[in-house]
Amino acid sequence: MTIASTGTTTSEHPTATPLGFGVGARLTASVMTDDYARVLVEILSRLDLTGLVRETGDVSTYLGGHESHLQRALIDLAEELARTEHHATLSLTLSRGCPGEVVCELPGGAGPRGTEVPEPRRTGRYAAAEWSLYPLADQVSEDGTAPDHMRDIYAAIDHARALGTFRGSEHFATRLEGDIGDVIATAVAGWLLVGRSVQHVTSHLTISLNSPSHEVRELAEGAR
Repeated sequence: MTIASTGTTTSEHPTATPLGFGVGARLTASVMTDDYARVLVEILSRLDLTGLVRETGDVSTYLGGHESHLQRALIDLAEELARTEHHATLSLTLSRGCPGEVVCELPGGAGPRGTEVPEPRRTGRYAAAEWSLYPLADQVSEDGTAPDHMRDIYAAIDHARALGTFRGSEHFATRLEGDIGDVIATAVAGWLLVGRSVQHVTSHLTISLNSPSHEVRELAEGAR
């Protein structure tokens, strides 16, 4: 099923719109319960998809549209998963700046597209996550600045520290913990901040909700 409400006009440059710039997310949700199919279908049917395009397949769901709409829908989805009280996971891939999939040359030579970083919306639900960020800049810019992937990644991690969600570095990922809204907003913010200077940016976020190990962690902390 595809739902579209993009507000695009024919007078706009193709890359001036989020969909034209290739802004979107691909997600897979899992719920550890026998009737997981019913639970997931009901959750998806309640999501506010205003301003977004949705395509759901047998492996994952694609959402395309403005970054603020994406963050709203992702937080709503994660919160709904947490409310089931079942152990659930949500795996996200965020991408912007490569609407051609394999070939990332934008029409008219357009480059990075900046947008405001949306504010978090707290849910009161705890989440643990592993986050990876990939600034896919490989060419020297017009002003002679060479790409520096780690510079951009460290800046995004510093932003996570400022938001209070950073918990440490692990193999191939950064550990995030906190309110679901803050965790997702951390990944979205890092993705957008890097995107102000890098055209094509992708990010991976795997979220764990209601895990039995969360209770063990909380009990261990309470015993100290």
